[in-house]
Amino acid sequence: MTSNKPATVYISLGSNIDPNGNLRKAVSLLVQSSRLETYSSAYITPPQGFTDQADFWNVAIKIMTDMTPITLKHDVLAVIEQKLNRVRDPNNKNAPRTIDLDISLWNDDIFDYGEKPWHIPDPDILHFAHVVIPLAEIAPYYVHPIEKITLAQIATQYDISQLHFRKKESWFGE
Repeated sequence: MTSNKPATVYISLGSNIDPNGNLRKAVSLLVQSSRLETYSSAYITPPQGFTDQADFWNVAIKIMTDMTPITLKHDVLAVIEQKLNRVRDPNNKNAPRTIDLDISLWNDDIFDYGEKPWHIPDPDILHFAHVVIPLAEIAPYYVHPIEKITLAQIATQYDISQLHFRKKESWFGE
């Protein structure tokens, strides 16, 4: 984590309130402080937990940054969520949202950070298709630092045809 060279960071994004607009805005705001390397297609998926809401659009992006994880989380991602009017319902963690931004991977590192604490790699990679499939699209050969298998191998445990995934390749624009 402490290095003179920029960190390679993978961020998972999700939205089900004006998802195309909010995902575009979030990435546009993020690249004001980091360098965008690539982004995945949008995967449109049914909501989990609280199902009486619109489908979610889930994407992954790869950035390069000189920030620390806590600075990226608090000073950039949280600020973007606030600018895009993210509302956190304390009674429903699966409520609709304008944007959700999570650091999924940081270089090849394993660590906890922040007050929650948050974990790197994000444990959701191993538990949710909507997290790992976009990541595997942009980094199929990335070896998960704990599991020691590639993201593509993790993603194969999900049959997306059975998950009602829809792929939208042109969501961000060129």
